[in-house]
Amino acid sequence: MFKNKKLLVLFILTMAFALVVAGCGGEKDTAGSDEGKAQEEQSQSGSEGKAEEMKVGFVYVGPVGDAGWTYAHDQGRKYMVEQLPYLDESDTLVVESVPENADAERVLTDLAEKGCKVIFATSFGYMDYVINVAKRYPDVVFMHCSGYKTAENVGTYFGRMYQPRYLTGLIAGMKTESNLIGYVAAHPIPEVIRGINAFTLGVRAANPEAEVKVVWTNTWYDPAAEKEAALSLLDAGADVIAQHQDTPGPQQAAQERGAFGIGYNTDMRDFAPEANMTSPVWNWGPYYVEVVEAVKNGTWKSEQYWGSIADGVVGVGAYNEDLVPEEAKKLVEEKLALMKSGELEVFAGPIKDQEGNVKVKEGESLSDEEMLGMDWFVEGVKGNIPK
Repeated sequence: MFKNKKLLVLFILTMAFALVVAGCGGEKDTAGSDEGKAQEEQSQSGSEGKAEEMKVGFVYVGPVGDAGWTYAHDQGRKYMVEQLPYLDESDTLVVESVPENADAERVLTDLAEKGCKVIFATSFGYMDYVINVAKRYPDVVFMHCSGYKTAENVGTYFGRMYQPRYLTGLIAGMKTESNLIGYVAAHPIPEVIRGINAFTLGVRAANPEAEVKVVWTNTWYDPAAEKEAALSLLDAGADVIAQHQDTPGPQQAAQERGAFGIGYNTDMRDFAPEANMTSPVWNWGPYYVEVVEAVKNGTWKSEQYWGSIADGVVGVGAYNEDLVPEEAKKLVEEKLALMKSGELEVFAGPIKDQEGNVKVKEGESLSDEEMLGMDWFVEGVKGNIPK
């Protein structure tokens, strides 16, 4: 190929030099150079970003579209994502319509296995399953809504919904003409009983002659059963329907019969605009932000949170201006101010039970422990508590 020997020698020398340079370049130490520092910083930044990754799990007892309890929690989740810059929708793992049985334990385990650092279990019946799974995943924070069992990595959270229950009871008491108000109730647990009692105390504060009749459905989410229960109360003479249920079914029943309603969980006016006057509502978003921030920052500690109307986690929803009397609005605002200042306690004596026995003496109030374990009805409630 090379006829000229000089050219051949020159070519060999050139190639040898190129190989030496390439070899030195391949072993170049960049640790102390600007390029090396940049590469190291980029590597560290990537590691830190991965370490800061947050996954948050949510377990719902009903579908997000229930327009009530689960919808309110999911609105809180969305608010959390909007407020925390390190979260987006893909960082929240949601499982809907999880029954309060062994399926809940399976779902909770799956969320922990998928890397969730905090898991919100949003129904009372999940309590024991949360405790069981938390033992196996000590590095995961579990938050159980409305329960009472805690552990080092398990906290509970709820709101004093009995406060807006009382306030909306004032409206119902002033609105009724038949002096019979129907109440569609889910399960006979302290949370529901406490709400019925608070509502009745509000009703009777505005109208001592009125009574509250209770029908149990034994379900959180069953639109047909909820509506049927409301219709039975309307058949019995009720002209206002209140509820502790997850759908607007009872409000729609009231509208069909030309009656009025007090909803629950969210603003239900759009579902029964001719009946629904207002609703006691939940606002979970700020609390979800607070918990996730604490977990991320390493400052979270197990507690039993029971937020008040002053915290904003519970409140009275928007009024249906065409249906709520002005004097009722004024009364609610007066009582709300006293409640926020601590001057008004819903369960302050004297309070009697259905049989006329004094349960809370004048000058005394129920403790949190007594309210959380409530298993009796106040005077003015018509109905029984199933054992």
